[in-house]
Amino acid sequence: MPVKRKIPFDNGHFFVTFTCYRWLHLFAITNSYDLVYKWFDLLKKQGHYITGFVIMPNHIHATIAFRKTAKNINVIIGDGKRFIGYALVDRLEKIGHTDLLLQLKNGVNKSDKKRGKVHEVWEDSFDWKECISEAYTWQKLDYMHENPCVGKWHLAENATAYLHSSASFYISGMHAGYKVLNFKELSDINLTTSSE
Repeated sequence: MPVKRKIPFDNGHFFVTFTCYRWLHLFAITNSYDLVYKWFDLLKKQGHYITGFVIMPNHIHATIAFRKTAKNINVIIGDGKRFIGYALVDRLEKIGHTDLLLQLKNGVNKSDKKRGKVHEVWEDSFDWKECISEAYTWQKLDYMHENPCVGKWHLAENATAYLHSSASFYISGMHAGYKVLNFKELSDINLTTSSE
């Protein structure tokens, strides 16, 4: 899975975003928010930390602290996109959403088709920013937590009312859709040591 800029670090705390192909509302259509939680569980088992997230109908924002690992962070994220992508396609097939499946199939470029790719589930790249300070991390958390309440979305009256978000935890101390680690606790964790 290509990225605009590769993450040049083998550990660290990052804000990452990836988006469904053509901004299609694949998570909402297939009710597949749980697939992201399963990916988060895999990351935790590998020794990484989920510190914040929001799963929108067509994209994901997350703050993730990666411990040092032999596997490149870009590959870890690419594997997650692949894991979620295959499951999204499977659910579209199960609910008989042939029009969307055809759109995803037609989105695959010639070179990827030659390599056996069948569906284009994601936009080509993911975006990332290093969470370099507490203030910057709060800025990213506030941005993603407000996402469901602003602009065209209006998915909830306020950030804490949106289930697929860590906003409730950071605002009220109560976990909603998924349990995260408060990013301030990262100061007690050495990410430069391998979890393997």
